[in-house]
Amino acid sequence: MANIKAWTPDQLPDQTGKVFAITGANSGIGYYAAKYLAGAGAHILMLCRDPKRASQAAARIQGAGPDGLDVPKLTLIQMDLSDISSIHKGADEIKSHTDRLDGLINNAGLMMPPKRLVTQDGFEAQFGVNHLGHFLLSYALRDPLKAAQGRLIAVSSAMHKAGLRRIRFEDPNWQQDYHPVSAYAQSKLANALFIRTFNEKLRLAGQTERGYICHPGYAATDLQTKHTQGVVKRLMAFGNALTAQSADRGSWPSLLSASEATAQPGAYYGPTALFEMRGPVGLCQLARPAKDDVAARQLWALSEEMLGIKWDM
Repeated sequence: MANIKAWTPDQLPDQTGKVFAITGANSGIGYYAAKYLAGAGAHILMLCRDPKRASQAAARIQGAGPDGLDVPKLTLIQMDLSDISSIHKGADEIKSHTDRLDGLINNAGLMMPPKRLVTQDGFEAQFGVNHLGHFLLSYALRDPLKAAQGRLIAVSSAMHKAGLRRIRFEDPNWQQDYHPVSAYAQSKLANALFIRTFNEKLRLAGQTERGYICHPGYAATDLQTKHTQGVVKRLMAFGNALTAQSADRGSWPSLLSASEATAQPGAYYGPTALFEMRGPVGLCQLARPAKDDVAARQLWALSEEMLGIKWDM
């Protein structure tokens, strides 16, 4: 496996003619991933819950290029990952714009609400948005991804190594004993396990593996403070100011996973220094539970059951 070290956007190759869909592209690391890829010539489908914020973000991206260059091609798609019907509607709109996807960056997320929240369909919000929403979106876009032999990128987190370090198959929706940190950690572990089985199923179907896992390190975005409260919110704000790297740098692992020719499917890329919170971007190590093929297959089956789908490659 190629041991990529100190990757930067200076290594981003020309993306002219390629199409990428990015969830949560209006802010944080999703915004910068969209900005870099659009600047390299790609057509970006910005999948965002809030149309107003998405429009404002698109305007900033389109106004960022030097005079004389082509205006980046951006398409705004309204999508709420906490709502199954919105995911299906958004996916249908995506397919009306393109029949190929060179990459789907599953970036949007919800982090540590102190009280248990549920999605429109009754799932615990972190598991529902961070995992199930992206699982369903990836399923709905399987044909354009297959047509382009496109990459599926899961933006996980070093937090997959925290909490219970397992999927609570007996209660994945945390109807009992909800804990915000453990529930978030479960959703990030699920991101990694999803890609593991995705690649396995492609391999068994005689197709090329093309699922990638990355993490942004500790990047200063509104993710840490939007839903947290009290002491946790204050600690997160302090950490953002003292320890965190920029959202710009937090996007680099996503860009590497989406574009780098030597990146290995199933590998885990992100900052490699200070306990993987910041520093040069390269190959990181998944926790042992994220390499559990039995748990990964069980999670895939559970996800299909919860969403009422059957995903055949």
